[in-house]
Amino acid sequence: MTTSSPTLTAALSPQHRARLMSLAHDVAFEAGTRLFDEGRHADRFWIIKTGTVALDLHVPGRRAAVIECLGHGDLLGWSWHFPPHLWHLGAEAASPVRAHEFDAVTVRTLCDEDPLFGRAVAVWVGQVVAQRLHAARVRLLDLYAPYGSGCGEGL
Repeated sequence: MTTSSPTLTAALSPQHRARLMSLAHDVAFEAGTRLFDEGRHADRFWIIKTGTVALDLHVPGRRAAVIECLGHGDLLGWSWHFPPHLWHLGAEAASPVRAHEFDAVTVRTLCDEDPLFGRAVAVWVGQVVAQRLHAARVRLLDLYAPYGSGCGEGL
């Protein structure tokens, strides 16, 4: 499943987009490469150019559960933006991936120095988080809705 998260082009003005992209460098990952693991320090993020990345959740005693797949134009990683800057999920390249990579500290510093830029980035990242939470809710309803409505009747 690929998201319909707000893309960088849709979320940021041309000036803010150019400012952010001036900090990017291109990277490539082979299929099967772990980009990050749950609980580790979130020190970078990516905008995917080509390929697919699977977001996964560690399940003790089982194989990691794939939560979502991201592709072209998607923001990979938002934990870098929110303290304590730890990844909430893991990520693995499901196919060969090319992406723009950003250093989180550098971007956060620029956000602090330029409040308008910082607000634009925060709104973009917040929109991505909101969309992904909604997508997770829909997936949970697909999995569990036939078995009950939650905590109790009438809630």
